[in-house]
Amino acid sequence: MSARRILIVSDEMEVGGSQRQIVHLLRGLDRSKWEPTLLFFRRPSFLVDELRAAGIRCIHLPKSGRLSLRFVWRLWQLLRRERFELIHAYSLTAELWIRALLPLLPSTRFVASVRGLCLVYPTWQWWLKRWILGRADAVISNSRAGARVTAEKTAIDERRIDVILNGIDIPDLLSGSHRRSARQLHGISDARVTGLFVGRLVVEKNLPLLLDAMAHIPAEQRPQLLLAGDGPLAWQIDEQIERLDLAADVVRLGERTDTRWLMQFCDFLVLPSREEGLSNVILEAMAARLAVLASDAGGNPELVENGRTGVLFRSDDAAELATKLQELSADAELRAQLGAAAREAAQRDYSLAALGAATQAVYERVLDESSRHNQDAG
Repeated sequence: MSARRILIVSDEMEVGGSQRQIVHLLRGLDRSKWEPTLLFFRRPSFLVDELRAAGIRCIHLPKSGRLSLRFVWRLWQLLRRERFELIHAYSLTAELWIRALLPLLPSTRFVASVRGLCLVYPTWQWWLKRWILGRADAVISNSRAGARVTAEKTAIDERRIDVILNGIDIPDLLSGSHRRSARQLHGISDARVTGLFVGRLVVEKNLPLLLDAMAHIPAEQRPQLLLAGDGPLAWQIDEQIERLDLAADVVRLGERTDTRWLMQFCDFLVLPSREEGLSNVILEAMAARLAVLASDAGGNPELVENGRTGVLFRSDDAAELATKLQELSADAELRAQLGAAAREAAQRDYSLAALGAATQAVYERVLDESSRHNQDAG
């Protein structure tokens, strides 16, 4: 049997959690069964280069503005020409355009996604999501929290949503000497406890709360904090660092391609998000045996068992975050215990093999149901 042609669609391929999961999935698909193609519209990154190096076909179809008839025409021409058996869309914009063209693609199956809680969606966006999901042959959520909220907001049956947790590959750990060398390379002494934030500088990640919490801590007790990532709020973050007199303690690294390496020589990860699906950053930290301090937002409690594999704090509570930062910074034994338990959980529960097998099972189910339907109709 020849490999089945499938298309993964994302509005953009910048460095983000969903985009990293796309890479994991595409690289892990059984190529004897699947012939995958990636289609994206905006913002390429090194992740596209990684896929192309792995032999994955990637198509960039540029889109300018919210509505471009030329873009829609080119997308329709591509889909009609390629005749993919199944299309899996990873973002609302990608879902919208695919859903709009589905009536012209009667033999193509459609899989939609839930990649977060989307609490900032206005009513009209939830209406669009309901319209999209109503035509989907399957819906995949990366967290139970995301599935629950989506079902409530769109009035679809939550049982229609497959929950497939994100996957992570488990790295080899740096030796003690290599860890010390890496810290020295970045000007970090072994005596200075160093926390790490990884993520886009956007409203959902709630960086102002983290900086406020740092300012609550007496200067002599503050950890050093590295911020790895970029985004539209970068200038506001820089202004807040200066206004709170945190320049000696907070270092902005910009967008990095080596965050998993950074995790291995920092002392803990901090994620203050006010909204999360299932965080890739938390998973990567767990795999790197790094203690995690995270808000209790969204899917974070699905990953972090408070007090065993990490520490949770109430979302939007700067005072509690400041207290937890001090406690974690002061207790090296606790950090080691949390990190060891987290790595064990990552190895046990969040493998790339599990991600690939579960997603391929959904694809097979959808295509098999389509084949049976066509046979019954004939």
